[in-house]
Amino acid sequence: MTDRFGPEQVEAWRRDGGVSIHNFFTPEEVTAVRADFAALFGVEGAEEGLDKKSDGVVGRFHPTQFKGVAPVPLPCSPALNLIGVHPAIIAFAKQALKADKVHVYQCQAWAKFTGESDYDQPFHCDFVNHTLTAPSEDAHRNSITILCYFSDVTEAHGPAHYVNRPDSLKVTTPDATLVRDPEKAAAIQRALLPYERSTAAPAGSVFPYAIDIWHRGTNLTAPKGHRYALMTCFKAAGDEAIAFHAWPFHHTQNWPVIFDNATPEQLECFGVQPPGHPFWTETTLARAQARYPGWDMTPYREAMLAKAA
Repeated sequence: MTDRFGPEQVEAWRRDGGVSIHNFFTPEEVTAVRADFAALFGVEGAEEGLDKKSDGVVGRFHPTQFKGVAPVPLPCSPALNLIGVHPAIIAFAKQALKADKVHVYQCQAWAKFTGESDYDQPFHCDFVNHTLTAPSEDAHRNSITILCYFSDVTEAHGPAHYVNRPDSLKVTTPDATLVRDPEKAAAIQRALLPYERSTAAPAGSVFPYAIDIWHRGTNLTAPKGHRYALMTCFKAAGDEAIAFHAWPFHHTQNWPVIFDNATPEQLECFGVQPPGHPFWTETTLARAQARYPGWDMTPYREAMLAKAA
């Protein structure tokens, strides 16, 4: 058990669909990750925020809202590249999903800056681009997204807003996120608005939430403001119904920074076979070492030799 969260927060995630956990990461971890964000994306937004919505509209999606999204691996230190598979993050995902093994299927940094976009979004549920079917009513059969803040996020810094599951079910069901009729969709937005809650929190805080939870991005209005966040998503290993990134497709990115610094448990979250798996032979060990010369493959070799003894 980790001291960064307790069973009551895991239960709150299962019951409500989302839970804020303040100060999940240590100040030292936050400082290191924030330095990577600053080097990659910059630190200062505009003096004033943008507001491009029509009167009475909760929010709209704009391509510029996603300008600062970048999946790992990134050209920076291991701090940002591995924070999404921090041991405590993995532990929370395993407990939430009641799974012995979990895979990370999305892990991306997201830097937002005042004035770069109107970040106000409509309420929506994420299952529509995480699965081709629908969310189960049994939370642990779905997946978990963990939104991690690495800058202080006030209401002026674009915190995610959400409606917990008990409140949202007073209004509608998750599949209503697929409604395309403008009048019906607008009515749903208005009905959800009184129930919305904020995830505003200090740097180092996290917000785990489920794919059937109504939520939305909000606008940055703080003068010269920025918001540094990372979204990391987990599913039970072997669940082929849920997906987002195909990690091998990104093979030209900075994978050595992950392989050279990750533990076997962290690498297994990306789909790498663990020590002791039949995949590992003298040949595959040699080929993998040639691809990642800095990777310490000792645990894999020792497990293979132990099986052969």
